[in-house]
Amino acid sequence: MAVEGTTGLASASTQKMDFMQLLITQMQNQNPLEPMSNEAMAAQLAQFSQLELTEEMNGSISSMNSTMEQLNSSFQGSLLMAEYDYAKSLLGKDVEFFDSGNQQDVMGKVDQVNIDPETGYSSLNVNVTDFELISGQTLTDTYRVYLNNISGIRDNSDL
Repeated sequence: MAVEGTTGLASASTQKMDFMQLLITQMQNQNPLEPMSNEAMAAQLAQFSQLELTEEMNGSISSMNSTMEQLNSSFQGSLLMAEYDYAKSLLGKDVEFFDSGNQQDVMGKVDQVNIDPETGYSSLNVNVTDFELISGQTLTDTYRVYLNNISGIRDNSDL
């Protein structure tokens, strides 16, 4: 019997051909006084046909999964490019974000867009200059802010 792949399992079509050869040999050599049951032969043929259809369906599903993975990675790439374009549109604008160190929202000017080489996500360098905190202190610092942490945007032309 022919074997395909490394699993050691013969394909359904190969098994069906082997079965047909075995069936022909059995019919040629059967006892004429005790012939093979038509029902048993039909049932075996139906099982092999079902097996063959199932194998074809599995191949189709595998092909669909591969296509979906390609579409997903293409879509993910499109989303990352759209995020990067949005991040670039924030250059020169004031953005508001939560500063966990001072436990309040602060505002600063975006002066650089970064892309994380591992994830592809965009982040911003935000310069906070002379921002008055609730505590009365003045904050001047540079932050790396991801787009999902921005709570407000102000175009400098709005001033």
